[in-house]
Amino acid sequence: MEIRSHFSLKEHNTFGISAFAKAYTSVSTIQQLKEALAYYHNEEVFLLGGGSNMLLLNNIERPVVHVNIKGINLLKQENQHVYITAMAGENWHDFVIFCIENNWAGIENMALIPGNVGTSPIQNIGAYGVELKDTFVSCTVMNIKTGDVTTLHLEDCKFGYRDSIFKNEALGKYVITSVTFKLTNLSKKNEYQLKTSYGAIKDELENLQIEPSIQAVAQAVINIRSSKLPDPKVIGNSGSFFKNPIIEKSYYEDLIRMHPSIPHYPVNEKQVKVPAGWLIDQCGFKGKRRGDAGVHDKQALVLVNHGNATGQEIIALAKEIQAMVQDRYGITIETEVNLIQN
Repeated sequence: MEIRSHFSLKEHNTFGISAFAKAYTSVSTIQQLKEALAYYHNEEVFLLGGGSNMLLLNNIERPVVHVNIKGINLLKQENQHVYITAMAGENWHDFVIFCIENNWAGIENMALIPGNVGTSPIQNIGAYGVELKDTFVSCTVMNIKTGDVTTLHLEDCKFGYRDSIFKNEALGKYVITSVTFKLTNLSKKNEYQLKTSYGAIKDELENLQIEPSIQAVAQAVINIRSSKLPDPKVIGNSGSFFKNPIIEKSYYEDLIRMHPSIPHYPVNEKQVKVPAGWLIDQCGFKGKRRGDAGVHDKQALVLVNHGNATGQEIIALAKEIQAMVQDRYGITIETEVNLIQN
């Protein structure tokens, strides 16, 4: 096990924040992971995946264990479905493309979401009307303190909107080592229902002028996301920085009297979801900068690092945005990005 001291994490977080790890080790097998956790059994470790959904506010003054375990396996085929297990270190988008190339449907709407498979259940990632929980079967997890491996099934994970057990009662208890999905095998089933009604997918499919398919939906999503969301390799960011707030329908009805153009999406009979990007845009933040910390000029939901912003400068801008949205609309917008203190 190679341990590197005072290791730069700038290339290992999509925000491109210049921060250092007290100690860093990369693991590529379950056994290496177990050994690393045992080695640091008296310390609290920081588990690093794709580095895509976090903001480093300071240096990491604890050991960093980078989970790089790779592999995709077809567990079984059952009637019109396949069960696929992907290891934690697999890139999420690459996994989506792999499934599409094999004619396995169910996650094509989540193309180009940054990050790795192993962190996808933590956020219950989702896009364009589809969430991870829709195809999730189970995940294997290793207890950080004991090294014991167990399986958590769908009902165990308590998935909610960008939420799961891993952000609540199981926070800091487990490291996810693999995730199993149940996908539709299109070579066995022809009447699969594509999800094209959310957002601009239908319009983009018309622009592409190609027959609707999982390949076409994924390409439409890639085009839409690429037009709105900056590439972290070009400018540091972590995708959507804020969650879309869910508010009571009765309060929304009060809001539209003062703000007739405010958009919404029904959640249930009593609640609606309001686009956080719209609220931020209306508050005049789109394209604004505070030094090198800024708001993306095409998508106000995305905060960016123009070069040398610190995590503290990014979060200061985020708090300024939250305060103005609260003041103007009476709506609290929460961060979707995990804030890493030390």
